[in-house]
Amino acid sequence: MGTPASDAETLALVARVQAGELGAFNTLVVRHQDAAYSLAYRFMGSRQAAEDATQEAFLRAFRNIRSFKGQRFRSWLLSIVANACRDELRKRRRRPQRSLDQARMDWDRPDLDPADEGPSPEDAVLTADLRDALERALLQLPEEWRLVVVLSDVHGLSYDEVAQVANIPLGTVKSRIARARGRLRDILTATGELPPALERRKG
Repeated sequence: MGTPASDAETLALVARVQAGELGAFNTLVVRHQDAAYSLAYRFMGSRQAAEDATQEAFLRAFRNIRSFKGQRFRSWLLSIVANACRDELRKRRRRPQRSLDQARMDWDRPDLDPADEGPSPEDAVLTADLRDALERALLQLPEEWRLVVVLSDVHGLSYDEVAQVANIPLGTVKSRIARARGRLRDILTATGELPPALERRKG
């Protein structure tokens, strides 16, 4: 099976960057900045922290582009983003932190979600309520659980890709995702934040 066109284009751009063409890297940034920022933002729950981590991740990617050896560029880049997020979180633990309420307010970013294809009003309410409840719960997960479940359930990466990005064994990925999903259910149940619309649909 051949390489998909989009992947082939990305590999061609990477080769041009490796040959010293800065403009090709700028094109890669434009194509992947939304995914990089979305991961950082979902993982960290802070707009400023996500912006800092994303900027740092692209700087690291540029400095280390020659180490890219043909693996999937998106997974390679997201692994750099994840490491930049961890480093940024460590820095911010040494500084005064914002309140959790402010971090929760930052989650209201519809532009980070998949494109809206015209849901019904009821579905729109359900989606918004679910997103708010789930994202508040997501912030309560341990960082490493949050990373893998965001990669899997928000970004749609396969378990193999999540293992590559998080740099952990496949079995650990499966275990952490299962535990993260279970903890999310427990948090939503304990706080009574399951949206009413979803409750009605369960009946």
